[in-house]
Amino acid sequence: MMEKYISNIQTPKISIAPMVDKSHRHFRYFCRLMNKGALLYTEMVTAQAIINGDLDRILYFREEEGPVALQIAASSSEDAYKAVKLAESYNYSEINLNCGCPSDRVSGNLMGAALMADKNLVYEILSAMKEATNKPVTIKHRIGIDGTDVIEGKNNKIIMEGYEDLLEFLDTVSKARPDRYTVHARSAILKGLSPKDNREIPPLDYDMVYRLKKDFEYLNIEINGGFKTLESISDALTKVDGVMIGRASYEDCYLLANLNRINDKNAKIISRGEIIKSYIPYVKEELEKGSNVHSLAAPLQSLFQGQKGSRKFKQLLSSSNVKKETLVEILNETLIVMPQDIL
Repeated sequence: MMEKYISNIQTPKISIAPMVDKSHRHFRYFCRLMNKGALLYTEMVTAQAIINGDLDRILYFREEEGPVALQIAASSSEDAYKAVKLAESYNYSEINLNCGCPSDRVSGNLMGAALMADKNLVYEILSAMKEATNKPVTIKHRIGIDGTDVIEGKNNKIIMEGYEDLLEFLDTVSKARPDRYTVHARSAILKGLSPKDNREIPPLDYDMVYRLKKDFEYLNIEINGGFKTLESISDALTKVDGVMIGRASYEDCYLLANLNRINDKNAKIISRGEIIKSYIPYVKEELEKGSNVHSLAAPLQSLFQGQKGSRKFKQLLSSSNVKKETLVEILNETLIVMPQDIL
């Protein structure tokens, strides 16, 4: 029986997904210039990395990036508890458990999507996380998995498909009282597909997620998977509490500016030129600190997506052209040479 826990946290209408090699702090700062209300996520960080690593290097973020959620991957409640405790001194808005990543590196260690095969372990990990912090604890998971030839153990559910299997998983997990369920509306196939393929090949089933919210209105449900337009996001928000955006945030990043209209139809939309002008001082400061120039340039790549001059702009920002000495120069030049009607 699903635990009837009514969390008092507010689910943001928009969040930007945790993405490996994308959701670093420079990306988050850039996103925040365009959208003030979205919840931003870190990249997935393993509990072991937090326990054994350089905390400032792994967990530090600037106040201007907030609100930011920390996403962790863990395979034991002990590790999850320790990691969340260590992260307490950093000002994250909430802590999220990854039960959706299909990569071999993660699933081979019974983390990410593979963790869904052991619902009792997920319950234990979430419970430990809740014990370690007073901040909201959330979960990101798939609608199902196929762990054939990857997941072992007689008590594990190797194949999870269909609404009833999802409910069986959530019946147990809900007893840990997670504050939000972010549901990627695809199954994860753990053998034979790369993480990229797992974001594209398994079919989307939005209706299963919408049904979940309809059947359990008291749950905070956020949907993830394939949302790339203002129209599709607006439609989804009539059926669930929030929408998580992944690839669109770096394939067509200016969408984030337009999404301010989700919360306020009369919101002033920051221009591309204003975004660049606001980003330049940050770039200068971070370069002086020794930050990687390519990581600073990467979030800008799709700023002019679909506009005249987009291809030229991407070429200027390519790894072969961008140097520590040239990035600011390129951005200043962009403000001069790009057509004023798109700046």
